[in-house]
Amino acid sequence: MMELKVNLDFTCCHCGQPVGVTVQCTGMLLYSAPEQNLAQVHVPCPGCGQANQLSFEPNGQVKAVDAPTMLRLIPEPSMN
Repeated sequence: MMELKVNLDFTCCHCGQPVGVTVQCTGMLLYSAPEQNLAQVHVPCPGCGQANQLSFEPNGQVKAVDAPTMLRLIPEPSMN
């Protein structure tokens, strides 16, 4: 199993503040074609506290920064 420490620099998608974070990646897929493997991590912004979902390559290139999608269940009316 391979381990990498990756430094990621990005702009918060909520407040626009620059953020830097170091993540540790582990896994077997890091061996084969690392440029085709995307990892995702949720990182809170130290300025506004909102979460950012980062998609990045093992070499540290950030591909996308988005607000995490929240799945909310919609209640259904009962048949009673």
